[in-house]
Amino acid sequence: MSDAIQAVRGMNDVLPDEAELRLWLDGVVAAWFARYGYRPIRTPLLEHTGLFRRAIGEATDIVEKEMYTFTDALNNESLTLRPEATASTVRAAIEHSLVYDGPKRLWYAGPMYRHERPQKGRYREFTQFGAEAFGYPGPDVDAELIVMCAALWRELGLEGIRLELNTIGSAEERAAYRADLVKHLLAHASALDADAKRRLHTNPLRVLDSKNPLVQEVVASAPALMDYLGEASRAHFDGLRRLLTTAGVAFAVNPKLVRGLDYYNLTVFEWISDRLGAQGTVCGGGRYDGLFAQLGGKPAPGVGFAAGVERLVALLGAPVSTGPSAYLVHQGEGTLEYAFALGEELRAAGFAVVLHAGGGGFKAPMKKADASGAALA
Repeated sequence: MSDAIQAVRGMNDVLPDEAELRLWLDGVVAAWFARYGYRPIRTPLLEHTGLFRRAIGEATDIVEKEMYTFTDALNNESLTLRPEATASTVRAAIEHSLVYDGPKRLWYAGPMYRHERPQKGRYREFTQFGAEAFGYPGPDVDAELIVMCAALWRELGLEGIRLELNTIGSAEERAAYRADLVKHLLAHASALDADAKRRLHTNPLRVLDSKNPLVQEVVASAPALMDYLGEASRAHFDGLRRLLTTAGVAFAVNPKLVRGLDYYNLTVFEWISDRLGAQGTVCGGGRYDGLFAQLGGKPAPGVGFAAGVERLVALLGAPVSTGPSAYLVHQGEGTLEYAFALGEELRAAGFAVVLHAGGGGFKAPMKKADASGAALA
């Protein structure tokens, strides 16, 4: 048996073909965000554990089972590798007073970490890019974020990604609904699986998106959250749907869509592909108007989304061709030194040049030139 050390399970190497595709995607995404007026922000991989416990919710799967948390021996404080970036971005906005002079449109990209069972499209280290819009209370920015995503799918040539949309109302409306939902679920407790029973008293709205057919039957006869919405929540959702219809973005209202994070209110949405198997959500997000106050800041509305890079790469498929402009072959005494100098001149002029290394006659270098994808040798 080999004693060679391998990568940690769920933490994957990104090899050159895919890495080049990701670099190309990074450029497309950065330019796309800039066209909509979103500015970049970067936050640390490590945060205080309390940030995610307070923001995401103690009773969520992420906090209960999936976070990489450890005690920093030097300072005796609990730290966590970020499982998502919205909480970190709001924390940064509060800490640096980013919204003191008005609303902000921000975007981020980078690795996230969740201790999940690795499977296709779901890894323990995964990459996301996303947008957060702070200080905008109306449905216009909700619609903007969704329309942005539709534009990106078109630019990338991705087809068959459908939009599911819902509103989960205000905290007060959800509390009233939650009480009646729990009563309904308790009345059908014998049909609930262990996961649904666990969530029953901690996060009952998560039972709504159970994939268990027996639980789905119970959910089908449950009260509808839409019936608990007040006038303001209904107006916000109606405004969002009008804007999306005007923009020509097709959507389906899914009353069971709630998302897995406690900070959401009003709008929630997911972009879903049927080409990815069980992990079909390509992008998801929603509104989180209470999160600033929840994290100790001055109240401010917020809305955003995150998209999974690994899942988009799987949909994109073939790598982007990134062969060099030229493959520089040299043969004979003194030509290596000249080739070195010529290669630098060409690179300084903006060309991508690979210099042959390893000697040999002309046959082997020319084969390597062909394999490199260079336009010229």
